[in-house]
Amino acid sequence: MKHKSLRMNLVLPAAGFTAALAWALASFCQPAPSQDDQQLDQRLLSIAQAHHGHVALYAHNLKTGQTASLDPDQPVKTASVIKLGILLDAAEQIRAGRAALSEKLVLTHDNQVAGSGVLAQLTAPLELTLGDTLTLMIIRSDNTATNMAIDRLGLAHVNATLRAAGLRQTVLYKKVFVPSQGPMPTDQPLFGLGKTTPREMASIMERFATCNLALEDSAPKAQSVARQTSVDGPLCGALLHMLRNQQDRDSLPRYIESLDTSEQGSAIANKTGALNAVRNDVALIATKNGPVVIAAFTSDNTDQRWNGDNEAEQTLAKLAQAIIARWSPGGLDPAAFPWENPLAPAAPRP
Repeated sequence: MKHKSLRMNLVLPAAGFTAALAWALASFCQPAPSQDDQQLDQRLLSIAQAHHGHVALYAHNLKTGQTASLDPDQPVKTASVIKLGILLDAAEQIRAGRAALSEKLVLTHDNQVAGSGVLAQLTAPLELTLGDTLTLMIIRSDNTATNMAIDRLGLAHVNATLRAAGLRQTVLYKKVFVPSQGPMPTDQPLFGLGKTTPREMASIMERFATCNLALEDSAPKAQSVARQTSVDGPLCGALLHMLRNQQDRDSLPRYIESLDTSEQGSAIANKTGALNAVRNDVALIATKNGPVVIAAFTSDNTDQRWNGDNEAEQTLAKLAQAIIARWSPGGLDPAAFPWENPLAPAAPRP
């Protein structure tokens, strides 16, 4: 698959930023009041009951305010979905001037671990940028890249950012395939790498979608309009570029996207996570009726095959299919969302 290069330019012209932010606030940063879609809930429950395992889900249409859920506040194993939390902390540190996508990191043998990714197969030492490292952590779920990012950002800082974002049930416990340093919380053996809830993990993706990176206050501040437009907007665009080029498309995207995404650009930005009995996926989906966020988690799955026929992957796909059919019968539209800068006005439609 071919992938566009990651855009590192985080400066936009000042002209027009007020109009851009006004559009963003009206369209995404102030989503419509939440309203439960009980009919959809029943359809999702039917799909979940047919699955040989447990399903938890939270979905939100950011334009209409519609929501659907199954055990949305139940703590679940994150597997690699916790890497969204690492990405959020990277954004926080970049905004604070403590990190930069262009800064250099060095791959060492100590951080090369098993599992998904490519860096474990390369010869250390090897220099990469922080942006490249985060990209590999997302699009290939590279465990070695994840450990490099944790070393650079700091495990404690990642968790402090999650708490500042109001996430009380979301925790990154340790590095991947590396013994924990010091005592662990009593629930760590149950959850492994990380813990979250569908609602809380969805909120991280919503922050990227609305470019709401100001953790100290969920509402953008008027005095930071210029900063949001010239710095936060392109930074969110860079992060969404990573997520949009996710290479694991077997779960939520399976039945709803049929484009050659490497050529045309995906309508879906997502992050997956998997263990033998776990399949998870969290996605921002550009539909013809507004951006939709879905955070879906399965656990205790009977089918533990590592291939595309895995029942949990197909269950996740059916859930997404049902949500999109209900909320956007016209389907997806990759051009309906301002991927490069969520705070910029939507491009004129032909």
